[in-house]
Parts: sequence; C-alpha cells; structure tokens
Amino acid sequence: MSAERVGEWKVVSYRGLRRAAEEAGVSSTEGEIYCLARGFVPSRYLQSMGTLGPDGQIALLQSSAAVIGCGGLGGYAAEILARAGVGRLVLVDSDVFDESNLNRQLLATEKTIGISKAREAARRVEEINGSVIAEERQCRFDDYSAEGILDGIDVALDCLDSLSSRRTLYAQCGDRNIPVVSGAIGGFWGQVGVVLPDGPSMADFFPGDKDHGEEQELGNPPFTPAVVAAIECAQAIKLITGKGTVLSGVFLWMDLKEDEFSRLSLKSRDQSD
Repeated sequence: MSAERVGEWKVVSYRGLRRAAEEAGVSSTEGEIYCLARGFVPSRYLQSMGTLGPDGQIALLQSSAAVIGCGGLGGYAAEILARAGVGRLVLVDSDVFDESNLNRQLLATEKTIGISKAREAARRVEEINGSVIAEERQCRFDDYSAEGILDGIDVALDCLDSLSSRRTLYAQCGDRNIPVVSGAIGGFWGQVGVVLPDGPSMADFFPGDKDHGEEQELGNPPFTPAVVAAIECAQAIKLITGKGTVLSGVFLWMDLKEDEFSRLSLKSRDQSD
C-alpha cells in the first residue's frame, strides 16, 4: 500500500487501504484505525484532519451513534455521520417515504416512494462509506424496542416528530447514560440542544399531552431540516471526539425567516420558580 505526501500528511487511498485490509484479514474500519494510529491518513478523511486530527477520526471510527427518525432531520444526519466516519450507525424509522416528503427529505426521491426510510438510510450510508456499519431498524422507538436499539450506543440523535417518542428517548437514554442530541423544526424555525444524563432534559421544554409540535401547522421548507441536522451532527461529533463545547443546559433556537439565532437556558421543572 503506497502513500502520497499531501502537506504534512501521508495519505493512502481508500481502495488501496481496503485491499490491504482484505489481505490482512481485517475490516476496512480496523485498517483505517491502524493507519491513522501510525500517521497515515485515509484519503476520505483528509479534509477532516485540520479540525478533528487523527485522534478525533479514530474516536469517530470506534464510536456508535443511533439516528432515531430517518426523515427530514435523520436523512441529513445519516449522510453527514457516514461521511464523518462514525463507525456504526443504527438507523431507526417505522415509516415509508411518500410524495409529501419530496420537498425536504434528502433520501426521498421519486424512486424511493413507498420504500422504508430506515432501509434507504442504511443503503445510502453503505453507498457513501463502506467502512461504516449501517444497521436498519424498521420500527417505532418505544420502551419495547429501546434495548435493542441503544445497546452499545455512544450518542443518540433525536430526529423525531413525535413528542411522546422524544420523551421515551430521553428517559431510555438517561437510564443508560447516553447523551442525546435533540433537534426540532417547524416552518422557518428550528432548535438544537444536548441532553446529558445528569443535566436538564428537553422533555421539560415539551410539557403537556400533545404529540406533535408546530410542524403540523407550519410544515417544513427544504432548508430548515438541512440546517438543524447539520448542527445536530456537529454536536454529536464534538461529544464523540471531545472537541469544542456542546449545547448542554441550553438550546440553540433559530428563526431562519428573520435570521435570528439565540441561546436559551434549559431549566428543568424542579429548578423553576
């Protein structure tokens, strides 16, 4: 396997690395980790080195993330995390694509109408990055399915549109000490926050018995899920790699109509006046 010098990095092609991994009898992920630990950078991750570095990339390759919901937010999240090189993605959705998804959901095309969202997300991940293990779960996230979904997970991404499922996700991840990156959208607005096991929960921001937010009335234009999902993924990657700070105890609220961004404190009910 040959390497090419690119600036300060010794770069190896993914095809050459994959052949070498096959000859050595190891997975391509193991081959990538081996190379990074010895100063060789797989070409697909070269543009991440300036921000994440070899250690950060190794952390991503060794991590597991669950994307709960593979529609508007989750489709973009699966795409970004696969390109980032998260080693294992568990992709959860019980729904299939329909025509109303075509305006905003990355994985919704005229050819995928009627196809499982989780299955299409897994197919897309495998197409982008063969080193990433993509596990589809064609089911609703609830107390019954949580154990099989969250086993071995380092971070969960809340890409749901059901408030009851969100509350279940926060509770189940809290019991397992799994951080959750929460995203929500409706019309021109969106919000992102991080729920840590020992911190306040976004569930306190979604009180009451209703199961859907303003997206039911406002709908979603094409750009809102892309923006919010990208910020969700940035939070997840920072949690995994330890790079930078995360939105813990606050959430980032954004109004894309007025170009306003605000950080709002997330206070649990027992802390309220």
